[in-house]
Amino acid sequence: MDRPTTGGRRQEARPSEREREMEASSSRSRSGSLPSKRRSGGGGGGGSGYGLTGQSLNDDTLRSIFSRVDDHFDLAHCSAVCKSWHTIISTAHVMRDLYYKRNPQARGSSSTISVKSYFEALAMNEHASTLARGSAEVHQWIGHDMRATLCRMKSGSVLTGMGDKVLRLWSAESCKYMNEYNVPNSKMLVDFDFDENKIVGLTSSQVCIWKRSGPRSIFQSRGDTFNHGLCMSYADPEVVIGCEDGRAFVYDMYSRSCSSIHRLHPSPVTCLAVTDDQLIVGGSTFGNVAIADQTSGERLGLLKSAFAPTVIRCLSFSANSHLIFAGSSSGYAHCWDLRTLRPLWETRVSPNVIYSAHHLPGDTSTLVLGGIDGVLRLVCQRTGETIRSFIMDAGYPAQSSSRPQAEQKNVRPAESGPRQQVEKKRVREIAPDARLDNIPMHLRPPITGLSVGMKKIVTTHGENYIRVWKFRS
Repeated sequence: MDRPTTGGRRQEARPSEREREMEASSSRSRSGSLPSKRRSGGGGGGGSGYGLTGQSLNDDTLRSIFSRVDDHFDLAHCSAVCKSWHTIISTAHVMRDLYYKRNPQARGSSSTISVKSYFEALAMNEHASTLARGSAEVHQWIGHDMRATLCRMKSGSVLTGMGDKVLRLWSAESCKYMNEYNVPNSKMLVDFDFDENKIVGLTSSQVCIWKRSGPRSIFQSRGDTFNHGLCMSYADPEVVIGCEDGRAFVYDMYSRSCSSIHRLHPSPVTCLAVTDDQLIVGGSTFGNVAIADQTSGERLGLLKSAFAPTVIRCLSFSANSHLIFAGSSSGYAHCWDLRTLRPLWETRVSPNVIYSAHHLPGDTSTLVLGGIDGVLRLVCQRTGETIRSFIMDAGYPAQSSSRPQAEQKNVRPAESGPRQQVEKKRVREIAPDARLDNIPMHLRPPITGLSVGMKKIVTTHGENYIRVWKFRS
């Protein structure tokens, strides 16, 4: 009589080790949480029962786990996993306890900074440290049919345009298309900005506003009109327009009318910034920066450069340090203290025009500059010294990382916008005093616009492509 095969019976009764590993891996993938733990013995499944997942842990266990996390950023990542984890971390005051653990002198003291301020400072330090010492790579894609000359980045979104009469919104993280907004009446924009609710654009004679969500609506300014608008800056509910005749027009975006007009310069206003204290800061073709009170119209001061004549091409204001930064047509970067109206430093960082200067709001360490020579420069806000300089690296082939637009969430195929192919490119760091004549122009196309986000910088180059420079610790 034939003997039954023992190995055959064993395979029917119990899955193989490989099968159990695959089953556990599948369980972890479905749960998207903590690694599973095998149960032993019992039950009709032999030893192949599913393990514990993050959802099966009670709140007390999770509190105990989170209280042992000793890094703020790891704890923030845990808080972003799901709503229940966020609630546990918030209600158990895990962040606050970690703050007091790192800063024991702050407990019970009213003179120290708040927990919120502490974490904001921590984030700014991480951003500045990453830009100063981290590695970088460029994500590049074709975003417009003709060209993009200006860009803005806020809250993880990037807005680009000014070449083909359309503004396009992108994700700063994935570089994917989100939405687009057409300029009315075939007019050309000269400047724009945006926030979480709306987009504000300027043509040479009108202000336009688009809603970011819901039915799209456009309002065009009426009443007292302006001619030859060159630049704009806004802080709800008003937008300030700088004009060719040296005046600044203040428009109320809700009443759709001009509320005041201020004389800033005898020459064209080239760039503008509006402070939280309702001060208008305007650059000119004469190389001066005027400071005016938005409410009274009184001109409070005139900031001058020691290197005249030069044209002020861009402005950036730091509300935290009360500093005004500017880039000029002669390649100088300037810094003035708004409280004393005196210059802190003036440094020639480039042999050519600086088109754009920007820093992350809240960051008091790093200023980013870009201009006609195509070099992306990181400059110390306090001294004006160049920290690092970057261009593209041609020594490595580009890597493609793209997927069809229709795969995006909440975007229908008919509205998916331009077909994208995002390329990853290496970055090359160059010395501050490097001979730019020895670097091919295709590696350093002019930077016509830039904007800084958290460990990211977006640039436009007067071409149809867009670049996001991503920095890693």
